[in-house]
Amino acid sequence: MSPVKTLLSTLRAAAVVLGSLFAVQAMAADLSAEVAERFTQQFQGVPLDGVTLTPYGLYELQVGGELLYTNETVSYVLQGSLIDSANRTNVTNARMQQLLAVPFAELPLELSFVQTFGTGARKMAIFEDPNCGYCKQLRQTLHQLQDVTLYTFMYPILSPDSSTKVESVWCAADKAAVWDAWMLKGETPPAAKCDAPLKDLVALGMRLRVRGTPTLIFEDGSRASGALPIAMLNDRLRDAEAP
Repeated sequence: MSPVKTLLSTLRAAAVVLGSLFAVQAMAADLSAEVAERFTQQFQGVPLDGVTLTPYGLYELQVGGELLYTNETVSYVLQGSLIDSANRTNVTNARMQQLLAVPFAELPLELSFVQTFGTGARKMAIFEDPNCGYCKQLRQTLHQLQDVTLYTFMYPILSPDSSTKVESVWCAADKAAVWDAWMLKGETPPAAKCDAPLKDLVALGMRLRVRGTPTLIFEDGSRASGALPIAMLNDRLRDAEAP
């Protein structure tokens, strides 16, 4: 088991009591560098991506794509969601959304194919694997949208056959038509070979921390996973529209 998984498994099994930590107000000084050093010494082999002093007195640790929390001496480590009791908001979830945000203008759209519904005024990107059942379900919903420009990044991560299908679609004269024929109707893409950017597509998803499909990225940089229903999808598109 990797050091990250070992650490997280240990934390899940332990009931971590923070006690007086939650009564601590803002720290007098930011000791992030010291906290990082102490954590690294105590949890050798666990990659630490960042340490941030929070407004509520704890230090946020970015570890293995998750957020953990600790005190300045790293005497306690907490895994789980922090809730702002005043307004009942999930602080951890909000922070993760912030960290995972993708500047839409920086997406390499040349690695996608484009479909326009209605005026195409609103923009959205999606990562899909050809063998993903939820992707096929969501694609049915996508075709119900109005006034959306959709950028599809094929993301072959589920099986070797995924790469074969993605290459065939990429090499087709009409990528969108062949992709939809497979995803919506089950029509196997005609076999084709060309210089398809399979490695670039996978590398892009990994860099953006796309861990599953379907993953949607909206114009404001926010993201969502899973087969969202049409009402929720329209709500997210509306919220993401530039003011």
